[in-house]
Amino acid sequence: MMKIRIEITLCLVLFLVLAPFCICSGERLLVGMTLVRNATAHGAVCLDGSLPAYHLHRGFGAGSNNWILQFEGGGWCNDISSCLERAKTRRGSTRYMSKLEVFSGILSSNASLNPDFYNWNRVKLRYCDGASFSGDSKFDNGTSLLYFRGQRIWEAIIHDLLPKGLSRARKALLSGCSAGGLATFLHCDNFTKMLPSNASVKCLSDAGFFLDERDISLNYSMRSFYHDLVALQGIEQNLNPNCTRSISNPKLCFFPQYALNYISTPYFILNSAYDVFQFHHSLVPPSADLHGHWNRCKLDPAACSAYQISVLQGLRRDMLVALYPFYKNSRRDGMFLNSCFAHCQSESQDTWFAVDSPRIHNKTIAEAVGDWYFSRKITKEIDCPYPCDKTCHNLIPSPQVSLR
Repeated sequence: MMKIRIEITLCLVLFLVLAPFCICSGERLLVGMTLVRNATAHGAVCLDGSLPAYHLHRGFGAGSNNWILQFEGGGWCNDISSCLERAKTRRGSTRYMSKLEVFSGILSSNASLNPDFYNWNRVKLRYCDGASFSGDSKFDNGTSLLYFRGQRIWEAIIHDLLPKGLSRARKALLSGCSAGGLATFLHCDNFTKMLPSNASVKCLSDAGFFLDERDISLNYSMRSFYHDLVALQGIEQNLNPNCTRSISNPKLCFFPQYALNYISTPYFILNSAYDVFQFHHSLVPPSADLHGHWNRCKLDPAACSAYQISVLQGLRRDMLVALYPFYKNSRRDGMFLNSCFAHCQSESQDTWFAVDSPRIHNKTIAEAVGDWYFSRKITKEIDCPYPCDKTCHNLIPSPQVSLR
């Protein structure tokens, strides 16, 4: 009995020691969480005051001095009640987060699944501030306490990674999905300044190009939502100053289409022209469809009426118009704008790089991003309008998914 107890204790100790690194489970790579222990001293905490965190899987061989940092996504909270609710979940506290994260797609360590970045140092930054890593404020009414410290969390994680090898980076890519994709627009140039001047630094947004778009009732639902978010979380002070100085409403610089003009670091935009999150929450939010006329269309694009398809083609057109200067004027930037009903395509293996992955001109997302990053080819791929693309993986979220 004593021997069994000792063996169990040793197993637990080994698990706790090895957890910050990785566990390979079949084909899956599970990477352990690292808490930023000194973050509290800098006020860099999650909504509920818990420590921020990231997951790091070390690079090897020729990639040992190269880095990918991937912002986690997960919506936003723009008022006290929604932020208080969020603070009780994995979106607002590391206490409720999974301690092991699956690394796949752009984070995979398998050369056959991620040919250009498999041996880089790969980091996933956990999202717990509700404002795309950009706020710097606090709410305290004597009863409830919320920390809006996304900007400090971003800085604390970077400063934790610099002595772990990030300060010696030769190549680096800052990427993110959804709200994390939006975060890349906010932090891209700042990331470049934190790394060696001779490093090759670039940025990638996956499903983060959120449009300043009217909804079907002609209201600017997302503009209103972001306005409240920026005001609540003290974000305006952290927006691009060149953008905020040049626009009558500085809060609009939270939108990528306005911030993009002022980013000097090479950039790649990966997005669906019919992004399902924007379709469901920006173009047709529940407040604009009280009688549920769009419910069937939201669940299955094939069920959309001719009128509804025309509205969706308008969303694609507006995205192309917003991206036209980016597409036309720069040879160093890249783009992959497909016509799938999807949201986030870089972290999922089946959409990133697989036999049946989505393609434009027979090129996968992984190939397009790799060609752009390593300057093998100019990569600006724009898909034909729905329903022409037969390679799509249409990823329809459940009705419960919301902005928050």
